[in-house]
Amino acid sequence: MQQIILSGLKIDTLIGVYDWERTQQTTLLLDVTVDADLSVAMGSDDVNHTIDYAQLAQCLKATAAKQKFQLLEALGECLMNAVFERFPIQGIRLAITKPNILPDVQTVTVVFSRSREA
Repeated sequence: MQQIILSGLKIDTLIGVYDWERTQQTTLLLDVTVDADLSVAMGSDDVNHTIDYAQLAQCLKATAAKQKFQLLEALGECLMNAVFERFPIQGIRLAITKPNILPDVQTVTVVFSRSREA
């Protein structure tokens, strides 16, 4: 099993509990690790045999752009579902970081992990 990691992917979405958060989209940062069997691509050197990084990033960005969740937890569930539906992965680890949401705290991050069996 191999992993593909996207670090610091910027996504825009409407997220937040407070009224002032619901007036405009917020830019969040994603760190995503997907577990997949990349052995065919390792031998073929063919992009059609791997998880296309650009398509993975676009899937996450497009999915997030359509959402209006209050909680990072709900957004995380939605994003993981979208990746599992679109890509042949065995597992995912997703960290969603929301900057500047609390006084005296630079960022808040919620981390999720799921395997296909779950």
